Amino acid sequence: MAERGQLPPPAKRLCCRPGYGSGCRPGQRAGGAGPGSGALCAGPSSAAAAAALGLLPLGKTQSPESLLDIAARKVAEKWPFQRVEERFERIPEPVQRRIVYWSFPRSEREICMYSSFNTGAEDPAAAAAPGGAAGTAPGGAADTAAADETRLPFRRGIALLDGGCVDNVLQVGFHLSGTVTEPAMQSEPETVCNVAISFDRCKITSVTCSCGNKDIFYCAHVVALSLYRIRKPDQVKLHLPISETLFQMNRDQLQKFVQYLITVHHTEVLPTAQKLADEILSQNSEINQVHGAPDPTAGASIDDENCWHLDEEQVQEQVKLFLSQGGYHGSGKQLNLLFAKVREMLKMRDSNGARMLTLITEQFMADPRLSLWRQQGTAMTDKYRQLWDELDSSNRPHRTVFTRAIEACDLHWQDSHLQHIISSDLYTNYCYHDDTENSLFDSHGWPLWHEHVPTACARVDALRSHGYPREALRLAIAIVNTLRRQQQKQLEMFRAQKKELLHKGVTSITNLEGWVGHPLDPIGTLFSSLMEACRVDDESFHGFSDFPENMGQCKSLEYQHLPAHKFLEEGESYLTLAVEVALIGLGQQRIMPDGLYAQEKVCRNEEQLISKLQEIELDDTLVKIFRKQAVFLLEAGPYSGLGEVIHRESVPMHTFAKYLFTSLLPHDAELAYKTALRAMRLLVLESTAPSGDMSRPHHIASVVPNRYPRWFTLSHIESQQCELASTMLTAAKGDVRRLETVLESIQKNIHSSSHIFKLAQDAFKIATLMDSLPDITLLKVSLELGLQVMRMTLSTLNWRRREMVRWLVTCATEVGVYALDSIMQSWFTLFTPTEATSIVATTVMSNSTIVRLHLDCHQQEKLAGSARTLALQCAMKDPQNCALSALTLCEKDHIAFETAYQIVLDAATTGMSYSQLFTIARYMEHRGYPMRAYKLATLAMTHLNLSYNQDTHPAINDVLWACALSHSLGKNELAAIIPLVVKSVKCATVLSDILRRCTLTTPGMVGLHGRRNSGKLMSLDKAPLRQLLDATIGAYINTTHSRLTHISPRHYSEFIEFLSKARETFLMAHDGHIQFTQFIDNLKQIYKGKKKLMMLVRERFG
Repeated sequence: MAERGQLPPPAKRLCCRPGYGSGCRPGQRAGGAGPGSGALCAGPSSAAAAAALGLLPLGKTQSPESLLDIAARKVAEKWPFQRVEERFERIPEPVQRRIVYWSFPRSEREICMYSSFNTGAEDPAAAAAPGGAAGTAPGGAADTAAADETRLPFRRGIALLDGGCVDNVLQVGFHLSGTVTEPAMQSEPETVCNVAISFDRCKITSVTCSCGNKDIFYCAHVVALSLYRIRKPDQVKLHLPISETLFQMNRDQLQKFVQYLITVHHTEVLPTAQKLADEILSQNSEINQVHGAPDPTAGASIDDENCWHLDEEQVQEQVKLFLSQGGYHGSGKQLNLLFAKVREMLKMRDSNGARMLTLITEQFMADPRLSLWRQQGTAMTDKYRQLWDELDSSNRPHRTVFTRAIEACDLHWQDSHLQHIISSDLYTNYCYHDDTENSLFDSHGWPLWHEHVPTACARVDALRSHGYPREALRLAIAIVNTLRRQQQKQLEMFRAQKKELLHKGVTSITNLEGWVGHPLDPIGTLFSSLMEACRVDDESFHGFSDFPENMGQCKSLEYQHLPAHKFLEEGESYLTLAVEVALIGLGQQRIMPDGLYAQEKVCRNEEQLISKLQEIELDDTLVKIFRKQAVFLLEAGPYSGLGEVIHRESVPMHTFAKYLFTSLLPHDAELAYKTALRAMRLLVLESTAPSGDMSRPHHIASVVPNRYPRWFTLSHIESQQCELASTMLTAAKGDVRRLETVLESIQKNIHSSSHIFKLAQDAFKIATLMDSLPDITLLKVSLELGLQVMRMTLSTLNWRRREMVRWLVTCATEVGVYALDSIMQSWFTLFTPTEATSIVATTVMSNSTIVRLHLDCHQQEKLAGSARTLALQCAMKDPQNCALSALTLCEKDHIAFETAYQIVLDAATTGMSYSQLFTIARYMEHRGYPMRAYKLATLAMTHLNLSYNQDTHPAINDVLWACALSHSLGKNELAAIIPLVVKSVKCATVLSDILRRCTLTTPGMVGLHGRRNSGKLMSLDKAPLRQLLDATIGAYINTTHSRLTHISPRHYSEFIEFLSKARETFLMAHDGHIQFTQFIDNLKQIYKGKKKLMMLVRERFG
């Protein structure tokens, strides 16, 4: 609160004794008694007081009010007290007391409004009721709005009052004071807060509290004291303004009064008292130039503005805080709550609503970044438009918040037709027969209101916001009747040009400004106005329902068909009108706006409106409205989002159609499906725009290089399209004709493979529910969708592709063996060769599939035959990746296996790598085909090349395996492979390893057909081992020179170990010792510059 913990500001007007100069007030001492006569306990009987305060209806009071109280109450509401004093020369003291008594606010509604945020409840009573709208804790942090509601200032104030924490309550004139005790908490001691409240004409004009909290709204202590005065007026000591009491004192009494006051508060007031005394005793002081003296308890002057206390500084601080957080979507919650408070105040006809809105706007305009954005050419609405919507912003570049605001200033209410509409329920013209587009009355003689629809609805919103619900309702009805008439006219226009439009197949007709998603929310305004009339009684609709009666409860809202308004058809009600205008707005054919925020707003507002519609229970009357509007929307051509011909960039109807479908399905299934199927289209994603499509000029700049406009919400739109299709599939279960129609629509209109895959999965789940037999038709639909996904993703990268393929095989298995056979027959249109062999055929051939399908031997063989054929075809097309799978799948069929092997041999020389060939070779050995394995190993060796430093290459194990295989087969096989090894492998350590392995055992010890060889070891001096030995020694020599070229000292010890291994290989030759010595001598001569290394060589090798 502003100035909390400080003294209240001095009174604006001056009070003085009668006869004291020209500024004195006459008649001030009238009715005076004695020095103590100013005190009294406030007024009438408790029952009468309760009735007067609104706690009981007047009809329930025990006795009628006195004429004095009635007059005093009216004067206290309307007149500043100074005017009363000036108007009457003599005011009896009892009259003054009653005026003072009735000047304090009598409604708790405003106290609630000024002590808590209203987060959306239309009725502030809901904000105060348990479970009602949330507010904010002290400090104004909007993130705590949904926190424990007991922390709301209003709720806490009630708790303090109920807990007996309010004491020392005193009313002196127009000033209320008291103490409020905060009970001790676990971490905080008990505290006593001093609260002071000034009031005028039933409004609190200033508050102070020693709690020191700063917030926009009243603290809990101010709430507690205010509610004490409202609920317990008879327990409050009431005195006349202090100046009145002083007037009754003589000089001695005044001196005693002042001296006692100074004595009691000498440490606080003595300096001020001495200063005032000095000024009064000075003839020329300023204080002596003014008649009278200020009295903070004397009420308002004529010039004082009569409004509730609003801490403007804190409003500004809250907006500054929001701006400092960047103004992005997630940080605007607090400011949105402020805007909601503005609306609440305006609805209460509180002038602070406009003032708060002005303060918010001023803070926005004062933001230093505004000039920076202007220099950068950045539109301010791009930064803040989600909040400027409340100020009527726009998404269009040429219509900013400022142009809208200027236009709003030009609006007026002087139009006589408008005045008649909002002021009377009887405004008709049954003789009016002008049937033109802009006629003032319809064929019933009921008034119409032709104006830009968002602007017209803004008038309705303004009337509601400023507390004129009846007038708002009348205008809303006129607007809805106008929209219905316009809808009929558009239907007639389309029928007149239907043949031509259908022939063209395209239209440029659209609404550049949609009603749903518009910043002014015209449809939402009409809907809310009409729904509000459905759920309030007549008395509360004129003003507000009895607030205190609703304090302890939160009633659930029940919408009813209230008696028909004069300008409604027979059987219609506010409820049917609200539902119908929502359907009209949702079904409007409108262009998708530019920009991310505007497009998100379209989706969000549509979902919000549908959510409100879903709260309404449909009865026969409302079903008729649904039927009527569905037919209208289907037949209205380009004027409807569900028409036969629409603009290519129209906002899609998927979300709306899903709601229509579920609503109509139990009552008119044919119409429900027709509506939903029509809405399935998504023209913006069609491959080509039909000729003659007229794009908007300003939209060209936002078109990406391909044919699509920039629809930022496209993924959401596609997901809604998918949801609509899924809803239809679920509903159509068991209906073959419907399922076929829905399937056709999905295949035609949905362009996203991921969404079609989701639909396929949904259909599969629905078809195979555990509690019922599988729905074979729906299973086939699921399979068809899965096949479409396979075709769509065959040539594109998709991270879910393997999942999709596995799922399709599962689905085909559920459908039956013929489905599995079918996908294998046409595999090349659905799968890659790798997928077909490694996933499809392998799964089909698995035991689990055979068991699941309960196949007999004949069926198993037929399915296996298809799988083998597929495998061979895949191996031919992609031998690198499919050959091994083909061999595995064909191994039980000799001819197919031989064919697969031949495919491998044919591809080995050209298209296959050594690793693929080695893998297949090992497979062949494992299956008992060592000679075929040897053949493939030799082919693999021709593709291999291991350089001198690749001693950790992954192919080394394959080389060692190939040599071991050749060695086991016999001398001839070993002799054949060693030249290939020598040619392909240059790594000395690998060659020496092969050499040692070949000298350890006799070749062919486990030869073909189990024959054993003689057991004689192969000689290193003869082929083929001599060739291998020479190659190994040569590799060591070459590797040594290569290493020495770039060797560093930290590798010296490793190099010496390498030479040791080399010596072991050299010594395997009969003249190896001599060769190695010569080799070392050459090294010492060539690399004599590497002294330290050569010293190590000498130490080890001499």
